[in-house]
Amino acid sequence: MTAELARTIIDANSYLTLGTADADGRPWATPVWFAADRYTDFIWVSRPGTRHSRNIAVRPDVGIVVFDSTVPIGQGQAVYVEAVAGQVPESEVEVAIAVFSARSVTDGGRTWQAAEVVGGAQFRLYRARATAHYVLDDHDSRVPVALG
Repeated sequence: MTAELARTIIDANSYLTLGTADADGRPWATPVWFAADRYTDFIWVSRPGTRHSRNIAVRPDVGIVVFDSTVPIGQGQAVYVEAVAGQVPESEVEVAIAVFSARSVTDGGRTWQAAEVVGGAQFRLYRARATAHYVLDDHDSRVPVALG
């Protein structure tokens, strides 16, 4: 049941909250529009100069929360993810941009091409690969979920 719940939450939401920290450990959280690949890879496009991108470059361990912020008080459910993030290697960009682009089109956005995230382009493709997923039980205790 918890794995099904986690998949449903990830599928139903377009934004995640990405928690990063800089080299000195100063935290930063930011909303990121994402596409999920097999529930283990969270993919987004960002500029390398943004704070979260700079943080990932020096400290790739990240925390992620995917949740629906529109539900009434007491009805919120979320997926919590421990992950390692970084720019998608150029050799893997074609596959990852296809996943990202498909989600973009499904959500009413545009098609993305690999050329928009490599070379002299202003954006890069990022991926956070999950090392652990969790949901909370009725007592707000963390429950591990196997999604990989």
